[in-house]
Amino acid sequence: MHNFGKQSIILLIVCALLLAPFNAMASDKQTQEDDQLTAGSMVADALLVRPLGIVALVAGTAVFIISLPFSALGGNTEEAYQQMMVKPAKFTFQRPLGEF
Repeated sequence: MHNFGKQSIILLIVCALLLAPFNAMASDKQTQEDDQLTAGSMVADALLVRPLGIVALVAGTAVFIISLPFSALGGNTEEAYQQMMVKPAKFTFQRPLGEF
């Protein structure tokens, strides 16, 4: 019985070592496909995602202004500013077209 446990562990290790290169090839192929921008993703970004980013920026600005007294009292004004205004602005205006 004790011998069976050792054989099982050795078999699992051998299988893992044999399958490792296939896992690396599969993840490499997925990375290559993700790197290619398509016209569809650019169109979707320009017509749907960017306008939603502008809406998120406006809404974040409004929420930041409303919450400013509370964040000033809590001492986290800079963090609130970064999360509610800077991140939506960078997402909307600074990233390349088609990259989400």
